[in-house]
Amino acid sequence: MKIRFALFCNMIIFLFVTQKKVWSQPFRYHHLTFYGIPDKWDEGLPLGNGTLGVLIWQKDKKLRMALDNVFLWDDRPMPEIEKLKFDWVVEQVKKYDYTPVQKLGDEPYEANPAPTKIPAAAIEFETKSFGKVARSQVDIKSAVANVRWENGVTMESYIHGSKNYGFFEFQNLPGELLFEIVPPKYQNVIKSTGENSVSGSGLEKLGYPSGTIIKTEKSYTYFQQCHGKSWYKVIINYTSSGKSLRGQWTILWSGNGSGSTLTKMPKSDKKGHAAWWKSFWSKSSLSVPDSILEKQYYLEMYKFGCTTRAHTPPISLQAVWTADNGRLPPWKGDFHHDLNTQLSYWPGYIGNHLDLTSGFTNWLWNIREVNRKWTKSYFGTDGLNVPGVTTISGKEMGGWIQYSMSPTTVAWLAQHFYWQYQYGQDKTFLINRCVPYFKEAETYFSSILKSDKNGHLTLPLSSSPEIHDNSIKAWYQTFTNYDLALVKWFYAACKDLYQITNDSDFSRIEKILTTLPELSTNETGLIVAPGENLEESHRHLSNYMAIFPLEIINFNDNKEIIENSIRHIEKLGTKAWVGYSFSWMASLYAKVKDGDKSAEMLRIFATNFTSPNSFHLNGDQKGGQYSSHTYRPFTLEGNFAYARGLQEMLLQSHDGYIDLFPAVPDYWKNVEFDQFRTKEGVLISAQKSDGKVKNVNIKADVDIDIKMKLNLASYDFSGIAKKDISGDTDLVTIKMKKGDVVNLVRK
Repeated sequence: MKIRFALFCNMIIFLFVTQKKVWSQPFRYHHLTFYGIPDKWDEGLPLGNGTLGVLIWQKDKKLRMALDNVFLWDDRPMPEIEKLKFDWVVEQVKKYDYTPVQKLGDEPYEANPAPTKIPAAAIEFETKSFGKVARSQVDIKSAVANVRWENGVTMESYIHGSKNYGFFEFQNLPGELLFEIVPPKYQNVIKSTGENSVSGSGLEKLGYPSGTIIKTEKSYTYFQQCHGKSWYKVIINYTSSGKSLRGQWTILWSGNGSGSTLTKMPKSDKKGHAAWWKSFWSKSSLSVPDSILEKQYYLEMYKFGCTTRAHTPPISLQAVWTADNGRLPPWKGDFHHDLNTQLSYWPGYIGNHLDLTSGFTNWLWNIREVNRKWTKSYFGTDGLNVPGVTTISGKEMGGWIQYSMSPTTVAWLAQHFYWQYQYGQDKTFLINRCVPYFKEAETYFSSILKSDKNGHLTLPLSSSPEIHDNSIKAWYQTFTNYDLALVKWFYAACKDLYQITNDSDFSRIEKILTTLPELSTNETGLIVAPGENLEESHRHLSNYMAIFPLEIINFNDNKEIIENSIRHIEKLGTKAWVGYSFSWMASLYAKVKDGDKSAEMLRIFATNFTSPNSFHLNGDQKGGQYSSHTYRPFTLEGNFAYARGLQEMLLQSHDGYIDLFPAVPDYWKNVEFDQFRTKEGVLISAQKSDGKVKNVNIKADVDIDIKMKLNLASYDFSGIAKKDISGDTDLVTIKMKKGDVVNLVRK
């Protein structure tokens, strides 16, 4: 009886602790706080809801709100891009005459301002007379920004979590507060010079006519005609009474048949906004004994909640925060699929946000017809591939075509269909979306892959982002490890999916797997391609894809290859890295169970490669301490890869079992996570105290048998029959039914 009572007490304590974490995270010290207010746009206070975004900062002593809508795109076709054909590229490479390819495939990307993401407008408030700002903050728990001046004036702003409007309110005003809409500089008198796709072209190059602003007693409306028949409107409705000013704003977009359908301003609904973010933060949480790493994690997950919804386009380079500097955004704010979009969704799966990660697969599903036409036009085959660089509608944009028109992009994108199914175990999604997407992609691969002289399948041309950049040397006439890893992963995933669904193609897929060559390795581990080592530091970890995120080789069975690869990366150093390289490397270290190095990579990212508002700025912001790149183009993928790196330190579900705290530094004696999701479709909460795993809580969304790396003899358990749980000193096997909740408490 005493044992049962003690076990009951332990369960109550465990449930109290984990529930407390869910509802109390993030804490106040995770908020984004400035004593003053940022005076650069890429350091501004960020708010967003997947469709609308705002950056709040100070420009010329005015409070500025840079407004954005994710659907604002100049989606005109890239000139002459349709003339590119893969067979012709193959011929040019064989002739060693690559200049014509660069002129047609790459130069137009730099020479033409569009297609591109475009900015909306800004609101500027005449706040000079208020004096000094005492504090500005984003409360990330409620997604509300606040600014307080020393004279007592306050401003509050939010963008509703699920409705397309933004809100602002000033209180304690000393008098009338003047403000205005400031349009983008689409009609600059002075033409911009010396620009490129990183710094951004001048907006005047888009050729838009002047917009119009209509002001009434209670509203502002800015109308801007864009390319062709497209247009957008910025609408502000406001009221002023005594010492307060309150306003709501939204952005309407005509689009090209796929934009926002909003026709009028929604009603104010702060309770609904608070409810959305309360639900968001309830999905998962963590606590680690490193304040820098923990705060950065919550800031990343906050940005994740700001930038994606099930119905919005994928997270592009800047998502809802287009550059507010009078230019087009870095790299046109486009959709880069040679790592940027993929890395941006990494934390959503373990973080239990499948409702938000679905936005990526929904978009990919909706643009299939555009991608089919491009696949037929460029590769001359049926089936489905996706350009590596696309517009919002999925059209090709060109650029370095080794990557912007890679033969294997669809395989990396297909991984997100696979993960969406694995982590959620949704059989409807499996049958209606995942398997059909794989089948179309496999139709393409079965056509483009050819047998070499050894009887192995290979590609006519292969590459490895972004080895040798845009030179002819960037093409290989045999498989690179990047492309090969993707193809091997793709067919292994096909085999798994077809086995689950009893598909008759299973045997054919199984046979194809046997005709793919082995990954190329030597004493340096995974190399770039047969006969070529990675000889210098490089930002893109493309030849190490097989370790992570593809996980087609594991540490238990390939220890020497993986350790040699890691040591070689260390030998080459980080001088050519950018921020996302450190984030990605954290997950690679986690795969070899090196928690100290994982934490080091994450700390370097957080302290050297982010803006004060937590944005990933690519370059080393401390003058080149770790990287020779010291520029500051803002892109988001490094932020979200960071969050996945920390998740991988705390939980891994690969190789057929769940591993708790697999890459935690020894000095992290007390660490926990709540409701992290595994590839088996279960939710795990676990607490490590005094260096030992004390409590584990497992919730099943589906009927599933799981294995967990744990010594069962050290734990009491409840919530499941004794016959359904078993194990030795290494693995616990648990047979769970949908809705089961199993608790394990250390004896």
